[in-house]
Amino acid sequence: MSNYIAVDVGAESGRVIVATLQEGHLSLEEIYRFANGGVQVGEHLYWDVLHLWQEIKRGLRKAGAEYGRDLRSVAVDTWGIDFALLDRAGNLVANPHGYRDARTVGVMERALERVPRWEIYRQSGGIQFMGINTLYQLLAMVEQRDPALDSAATFLMIPDLFHYWLSGRKVCEFTDATSTQFYNAAAGGWATPLLADLGIPAHLFPAVVLPGTILGDLLPGVAEETGLAPLRVVAPAAHDTASAIVAVPAQSEQFAWLSSGTWSLLGGIAANPIVTPQALAFNFSSYGGPEGLYLPWKNIMGLWLVQECRRVWSQTDGDLTYDELAVTAHAARHFVAVIDPDDAAFLAPKDMPAAILAYCRAHGQPEPAGRGELIRSVLESLALRYRWTFDRLCELQECRFDTLYIVGGGVRNELLCQFTANACGVPVVAGPAEATAIGNAALQAVALGDLGSLQEARAIVRRSFAVTTYTPQDRREWEDAYARFLQIS
Repeated sequence: MSNYIAVDVGAESGRVIVATLQEGHLSLEEIYRFANGGVQVGEHLYWDVLHLWQEIKRGLRKAGAEYGRDLRSVAVDTWGIDFALLDRAGNLVANPHGYRDARTVGVMERALERVPRWEIYRQSGGIQFMGINTLYQLLAMVEQRDPALDSAATFLMIPDLFHYWLSGRKVCEFTDATSTQFYNAAAGGWATPLLADLGIPAHLFPAVVLPGTILGDLLPGVAEETGLAPLRVVAPAAHDTASAIVAVPAQSEQFAWLSSGTWSLLGGIAANPIVTPQALAFNFSSYGGPEGLYLPWKNIMGLWLVQECRRVWSQTDGDLTYDELAVTAHAARHFVAVIDPDDAAFLAPKDMPAAILAYCRAHGQPEPAGRGELIRSVLESLALRYRWTFDRLCELQECRFDTLYIVGGGVRNELLCQFTANACGVPVVAGPAEATAIGNAALQAVALGDLGSLQEARAIVRRSFAVTTYTPQDRREWEDAYARFLQIS
């Protein structure tokens, strides 16, 4: 029996989970859960990484109290794009900005005035253009002469920061490094010519390590504070989506997947980055994956829209649950309005329901009446965006996938899973929900030699966790809706 600590931190919450590998099966125990979310200070949005670090240590302490010396290792995964800066002494320069911070507004467009779009795409190894990307966050700091850059000696992505605090080692993990839009996976290094063209200091960026790298032993001070026995610190696929893909229960080596959560990410698996004019036209990314693979995918706004509607309504009507919203959406009228979930209006509005209604008015569509119709319109529209992305993925990979695998917390939204099958016209296999933590732990097991390969890990996932299959329904109705979606997107 082997036990691994998987620390999985998302935009809404974080969890400390112990995964147990025993007799060819994997099981999970959630040890500790804590809240996360951006902190607004004046005009800027930050992540409170010191609070997150404190919460991670609380979870580690609980894991140590329950499992004692039976723990083998620990690894952290988080969202991509955001980063921290350290000074020459290894101290945090400032709390990291959140990717929804307004400082990047218009920065991508100015970058494209200085460097052609294809050149950025080529040097980044085929990473999609989003105004929130790390590249434009750093360029914003350069343009605004942010003094934090003058104090900085080392750049670390968010999971790399926690790994540094756990192990004392300053490195960037490969899957997360590729989310910056200035790591050239094909060339095997940071895109220093691109950084130079934009005036971003290249000396900040440390060595990049592959997922499954053992970073070292837990620092003695952390071990003493948390009560943990000596264990190894492992870099998993530190971008949470890349970890989740490890846990897709597919038997084929080529499949389509959807990681569903605050963000939705739909993609496939490839042996090499797809850096072509067609991929650029579709704005697809070839992010790094485990075991030398690449993950051609596209970001979709995801359940963020539902989360923000719930947050706004809860301010006046108490704490609404997602189950309550799902029940009202199930009973609501079909296709009252179709929206593009990826419209910039939905990136960071103060009032998401008002933003959705304004979008409907601006596009000559009826306004959804009540919460049920509004949430149903969001879920239907997400499924239609998945359809568009799924079709583009099939074009890029020159095949027609006959199944779509959904992993992540969004598999609990049965209505969205069914809508996805209806829209894409293929069966959807949903589960496991805790794919990110599973993939995190599985790569720890591979790194320590307890599992032999990614394929063995997937076989264990298939044996250990239940999935639900959704078959397409109401195809004519969904084809009509897709035609409407193409007109407004």
